[in-house]
Amino acid sequence: MKIWQKKEGQTPDNLVDLFTVGRDKEFDIVLAEYDVMGSIAHAKMLGKVGLLGATELKEVVQGLEEILLDIRKGVFIINDDAEDVHSQVEYLLTQKIGDAGKKIHSGRSRNDQVALDIKLYLRAKIGEISKELKSLFDLLISKSNTYKDSGLHGYTLLQLAMPSSFGLWFGAYAESFVDDMEMIVGALKIINRNPLGSGAGYGSTFPLDRQMTTDLLGFETLNWNAVNAQTGRGKGEKAMASGMSFIAATLARLSMDCCLYMNEHFGFISFPEHLTTGSSIMPHKRNPDVFELIRGKCNRIQSLPNELNLLCANLPSGYHREMQLTKEILFPAIDELIFCIKMAHLMIANIKIKEDILTDKKYTYLFTVDAVNQLVTSGVPFRDAYKIIGNQVADGTFNFSAEKAEIPTHPHEGSVYRLCNDEIIAEMEKVMMKLKISS
Repeated sequence: MKIWQKKEGQTPDNLVDLFTVGRDKEFDIVLAEYDVMGSIAHAKMLGKVGLLGATELKEVVQGLEEILLDIRKGVFIINDDAEDVHSQVEYLLTQKIGDAGKKIHSGRSRNDQVALDIKLYLRAKIGEISKELKSLFDLLISKSNTYKDSGLHGYTLLQLAMPSSFGLWFGAYAESFVDDMEMIVGALKIINRNPLGSGAGYGSTFPLDRQMTTDLLGFETLNWNAVNAQTGRGKGEKAMASGMSFIAATLARLSMDCCLYMNEHFGFISFPEHLTTGSSIMPHKRNPDVFELIRGKCNRIQSLPNELNLLCANLPSGYHREMQLTKEILFPAIDELIFCIKMAHLMIANIKIKEDILTDKKYTYLFTVDAVNQLVTSGVPFRDAYKIIGNQVADGTFNFSAEKAEIPTHPHEGSVYRLCNDEIIAEMEKVMMKLKISS
């Protein structure tokens, strides 16, 4: 029997059951740990308000902790006849301790249970993502400092533009991740609010202490309004997806750069053979499959906010069954993003940079702006200097090289000559402080 059935013989048609449950059990396994953590906090609160006796509370907490241990050992399963993780945990607890296990659902609904589970899961995953991204950030900053004097072309519209450096290139992606983490901070702000006690969206007549469970579970605050706790379902998921899409966009662009730069026509970077793949017919080929797959996977992740927006569109207030579908959209994508960050770290850690790129004569026109600026500093008006150099380019007489470029006495912030990596590190540290998550 399902926990909402009143008597035998009320089981839905098997096809209806299959359709309505869908992939819930697959993702409920992921939520099991958080479901039990929430149940422990809820039980302690029930004990405080007198809905569980002292002996019952001790039995309930001990039984739940044993179930939690099984989950962490990887031996917990959801039985075929159990509807979801909530009913499985309640069933196991009742088998362990008897009738006291039947009391833990007092003052809550599966609606606020699953809302809580998802928030705890997303909060934990934000911690995981931030840890992996900070590691990649640190690597990019290290590479930026190492290769600050290694010349690289700057491009606009994918045409040669101005001199740049690998230091500037690596640092750009490091700072981009600072921006992306700000989006994750925003997501955490929305997610880190306790829905437990809102029940099915209309609260309870029991004297629940919602502040107590908020404190026990390390939430920043509550979803104060019980209706909003349910009507707001999907909002945290969408915020999370938006933050993920920002990270994915940066990873996809970094991957695209690497695919271009290791192409023979560019030849700026290379990777050890074991990190690339070959061709079944062309013996010379070394392919950037890792970066192409990061790019593809991250482009898919960028579609998440739109998919969740469409799923949650035009719904009236209250809970709706569509909300269960957010799990199968978001959960696999979170693991995919974490894997992509790890693979990007592996590749960048093993990157090899070609030196002396800018000494090649074919890149002479990179230095037209340097030539213009030198004329300007000697007193020529900028527009006149621009025309002088432009005419030299047009008639083929322009002759300038990296050696002729003057290093500025006071380089501005964020230029080739002043990377400001220390300032970027400070910005990331500020963001990471905002991501301090209670355990």
